[in-house]
Amino acid sequence: MKNTGHDFTAPHALHDDLIAWFEAHKADLPWRRTHDPYVIWLSEIMLQQTQVTTVIPYFERFLERFPTVHALANAPLDDVLKLWEGLGYYSRARNLHRAARMVLNDLNGVFPSTVNALQQLPGVGRYTAGAIASLAFGLDAPLLDGNVIRILTRLFDITGDVGLTATKNTLWELAGRLVPSGRAGPWNEGLMELGRRICSPKSPDCDRCPLSAHCEAYRMGTQHERPVKRPKARTPHYDVTAAVIERDDGSVLIAQRPHDGMLGGLWEFPGGKREPGESLPDCLRREIREELGITIQVGRQLGTVRHAYSHFRITLYAFACRLVSGTPHAIECADWTWATLDELGQYAFPVTDQKIIRMLRNGEGQLGMDLWT
Repeated sequence: MKNTGHDFTAPHALHDDLIAWFEAHKADLPWRRTHDPYVIWLSEIMLQQTQVTTVIPYFERFLERFPTVHALANAPLDDVLKLWEGLGYYSRARNLHRAARMVLNDLNGVFPSTVNALQQLPGVGRYTAGAIASLAFGLDAPLLDGNVIRILTRLFDITGDVGLTATKNTLWELAGRLVPSGRAGPWNEGLMELGRRICSPKSPDCDRCPLSAHCEAYRMGTQHERPVKRPKARTPHYDVTAAVIERDDGSVLIAQRPHDGMLGGLWEFPGGKREPGESLPDCLRREIREELGITIQVGRQLGTVRHAYSHFRITLYAFACRLVSGTPHAIECADWTWATLDELGQYAFPVTDQKIIRMLRNGEGQLGMDLWT
């Protein structure tokens, strides 16, 4: 880190400028109207890797259904996942549920109020603990996320690769030294707001920034080069198959993903990833045999869904299928059931399978044998 000449022990002007800007320009967000740690915790979890505008309707529906940590802890996980459906990164929902039960059963319903205690909750890391501690309990706790990293590397013209542990440790130390005593809440929220609205990744609006007079990168003209990041690796792509296995009564077979894996606890049309040299129908027959212990006949292709996750992309091929032999049983899935098209709405599905359901509903309004021909 460069020596910028800033006084880390008492940068009063830096604090005053940001907090004054935040108080004048802060957005009216529902989680800013309370110091309830449950509400702030919920908002921080939802905001992880998700835009504010996307989060707000989910947050309001979730809080209406589960207004307290007790209500969340007492709810079935399937209900939590269904309400989370479409928000993505479903491990967040599973961890919320686990943490709520920990608060209720192990902590007598009292939310932990220190950074260390908060980090014992599933899904609560150093950043989230700092956010809850400062916003709900008024503690002098720092936080460091992508927005804050971007601001600090520009403010102090830090040239280290932010993907390296040593640089992250330096940034955490710096964030801690910058927290103004007794004003951590508005300071931290100001940083997050500044990162969202002014100090953006590609086009920072330096002329409107309340910290431009303090910013070393702005002074040096290097703001577009900060933060320093290593080049991203090429995103892998996979072909994936899904079987819409229909019975004569029009119901289809759906399977629940294992709770401890990706998209854990969600329901899907069973299938899986194609192996090298394997045809799509061969892949589907193998996956269904391994997952459910049954033999299927693969019919026509119903549609194709392309989707990007955080670290890979998929092309999902959905096929109409029929059960040839065997009785389904959960081998590589958590559960299975037969469901009609109307009943599918009761289950939480990943976005890819939601698109398959829409394909089915945009047809005859029922599954029917027309899927096969």
